[in-house]
Amino acid sequence: MGDGARRDRLEKLLGPVVAADGFDLEDVTVTPAGKRRLVRVVVDRDGGVSLDDVAEVSLSISKELDAADPLGSAPYVLEVTSPGVDRPLTEPRHWRRATGRLVKAELKDGTSAEGRVTGADDSGVELDGTRRLGFEELVRGRVQVEFSRAADLDDDADDGLDDLGDDDIDDEG
Repeated sequence: MGDGARRDRLEKLLGPVVAADGFDLEDVTVTPAGKRRLVRVVVDRDGGVSLDDVAEVSLSISKELDAADPLGSAPYVLEVTSPGVDRPLTEPRHWRRATGRLVKAELKDGTSAEGRVTGADDSGVELDGTRRLGFEELVRGRVQVEFSRAADLDDDADDGLDDLGDDDIDDEG
């Protein structure tokens, strides 16, 4: 069985199992890993995926793989994970889950657009609250990694030194 056929078969097998646990099946890959195969299943859902979620859906996936035996007699290692920040945004649900994030979008006309996702629905995405892009205009998007600048840090992270008065300082130290 070719890799594409195996992937399709696993997606059809695992899609309903993952959905029953409340997740979206984002990807399934099978790669050789020595004498075994690595079966990597990527799941996601609105609100994100916790470690407890991964453990729950891993158990369901493992039971289904053992029962259906789609990989034959070869041993395998199962890895269930959530998508990384570098996952391309290609589906409406990906864009919806990126609300509030800075993204760079590739457009079908060869240009790109960058902005913060302020909304997304089944027909398109809104960037910076001012620009609407329909999904028919988009190729894909990527979340941009943002690093906080010192000037942007919240002043609530106070070290308490500003509140010291003259009476609070011990000169005998």
